Amino acid sequence: MEEKIRTKLKEIEQTYQVKVLFAVESGSRAWGLASRESDYDVRFVYIHPLDWYLSIDPHRRDVIELPISDQLDISGWEITKALRLFRKSNPAILEWIRSKAVYVEHDQFIAKLRRLEKDVFHPKSVLSHYIQIAKKNYASLHGKEAKLKNYLYAFRSLLASKWIVQFNEIPPVDFRELLERVKLDSQLGNELEQLAAAKIHGDERKSMQPDPVLNEYIRKELDWLSDTVKLMYAGKKDPTAKLNKLFRETLIDVWKENFVAYLK
Repeated sequence: MEEKIRTKLKEIEQTYQVKVLFAVESGSRAWGLASRESDYDVRFVYIHPLDWYLSIDPHRRDVIELPISDQLDISGWEITKALRLFRKSNPAILEWIRSKAVYVEHDQFIAKLRRLEKDVFHPKSVLSHYIQIAKKNYASLHGKEAKLKNYLYAFRSLLASKWIVQFNEIPPVDFRELLERVKLDSQLGNELEQLAAAKIHGDERKSMQPDPVLNEYIRKELDWLSDTVKLMYAGKKDPTAKLNKLFRETLIDVWKENFVAYLK
């Protein structure tokens, strides 16, 4: 599948006349929670040639999305869209640049982007995001049956939230890395390990009886996190100048030949 994904990315570059700056796995495969049935959720950032940016007309479509087929879900953001969202501390792109499943990586761009993480990281907004994801999954854990993956996704968001409160840092992507460092009761940690193993080695769609103990734990943590986020500092830095510089440097670096032609 990895070779197929890289081939698809090359086809995207040729079809849309762009360069892919980085492409990674997101979702369950990046989190270390993939089963045999899990999709490959490939996300990428791309850049157009110089002419696309030097136009009096407004920029056109800033996403590329392929139809989902054969367990492959692939889509990407144009670089200026990605950097605007990065400036807002968008959790999706923060996770993408931390993914260990990398298909394409423009070394200079990604290194510079990672150096700007602290300039864009806004604990309150990222924490709010993970709380909402946890609440969404928690809402599905009631009734006669609950999906195993919804428990894991609820707890992954809770652990990411607790990481932010505990360390004031961007949380890691991998579920087990979160489990290892976030303070949890050992019995709960073991139970989550068992749930993760059951998903990885079992059926992606597997259901289970709702667990009242786990549900109560999630409810209490969500109440505490919801109170905590309200007290957090809401101010933000403005890294726009640095991100503009990164965009311009990347445009020159990727499309050197275009710039040479313009200078002649």
